[in-house]
Amino acid sequence: MNSKRVLETNRLYLRRLTVEDAENAYRLNLDSKVIQYTGDDSFESIETARQFLANYSHYDQYDFGRWAVIRKDNDEFLGWCGLKYTPELNEYDIGFRFLQKYWNQGYATEAAEACIDLGFNHYKLAKIVGRVRKENIASIRVLEKIGLTYTRDFDFDGNEGVIYSIKR
Repeated sequence: MNSKRVLETNRLYLRRLTVEDAENAYRLNLDSKVIQYTGDDSFESIETARQFLANYSHYDQYDFGRWAVIRKDNDEFLGWCGLKYTPELNEYDIGFRFLQKYWNQGYATEAAEACIDLGFNHYKLAKIVGRVRKENIASIRVLEKIGLTYTRDFDFDGNEGVIYSIKR
């Protein structure tokens, strides 16, 4: 497995997702509570997740992306967190998704804060946004904890969404 660490925090390290993460990605998206506010569907199978990861080109295109979040003390996969560039919007966003058993333990905040720092200090991004459905209070709290502030409402696939942002 590609264990090259992209980022490290007190409790976590972040690395590129690889095809070896297919089973974890499948399990993550299988939980309806995890994907409830994302607009994403579950992967049909582990093989579908493997194909998605094999074709994930964000790292090659932009040198960053959504990274696997791993606990340092036991190398356990917790979920993913990272930056994404959307060319149609010319926008960089922070995103995160964690297995439910790791919610409310500060992991999302810890990982997302490190990603924001990397975006500003290494990639010299001017602005990073967070897009979230309005009812996803837990994710909104994470965005606020890492310094993003409410910018505006938007249509999130037919649901009420909010955009938060932070500037360098």
